Amino acid sequence: MIQHDHFKFSTGVIIYPVFFVLTIWLVFWFEVRFGFNFSRYGVYPQTLKGLRGVVLSPFIHGDIQHIYHNTIPLFVLSMALFYFYRPIAWKVVLFGILFSGFFTWCIGRPSYHIGASGLIYVLVSFTFFKGVFAKHYRLIALSLLVIFLYGSMLWYVAPVKEGISWEGHLSGLVTGLLFALFFRREIAKPKKYVWEQENYNEEDDPFLKHFDEDGNFIEHIETEEEQTEINYIYKEKPKDSK
Repeated sequence: MIQHDHFKFSTGVIIYPVFFVLTIWLVFWFEVRFGFNFSRYGVYPQTLKGLRGVVLSPFIHGDIQHIYHNTIPLFVLSMALFYFYRPIAWKVVLFGILFSGFFTWCIGRPSYHIGASGLIYVLVSFTFFKGVFAKHYRLIALSLLVIFLYGSMLWYVAPVKEGISWEGHLSGLVTGLLFALFFRREIAKPKKYVWEQENYNEEDDPFLKHFDEDGNFIEHIETEEEQTEINYIYKEKPKDSK
């Protein structure tokens, strides 16, 4: 992937995360305002009807605390995703919802699994492992920041607290890791210096030719041909021209 396709701010960096979060809050408001309960549209493992939750569950939340704790990290992480990984951001979001939801449907307990936490774990996992694999200083810094902010979430991929879909968290974590491996080539590459390139030859280096093997500077006197080329570059007339 070409370097200039990454790390550029665009309106989508803000608009897409805001739209996604507002949609989640709108669904919750509709439930509260009109007395609906959409929990039955969540993922219900190993049932045909429960498959609809693979797509719908990220937009459904149980209470105000649940939606509050999910939408803040979702907004932050999705902004980082669209800024640092813009060319593949939508793929990560859409396939992240589908894969993490399907894995939850496969391994989950017989209960309704709702909430955007599965997608959040996809983004945390993907962002961390992607930065490690990229070996790019900006992406590594992002990985460290994600661990600093959301590293404690790792505890919740195990059944440590009743009422939390640890299966959804684990599914999101695994999905993010798989995406980091699958999209490994579609990442920004750190700029390499001349001497870091595979076809680098010291003998052809225009800088090193001014030094001997001991590192001493060799005074170089330009030939008439070289001087003519230099004068041409700086748009000066050659000395012998009239």
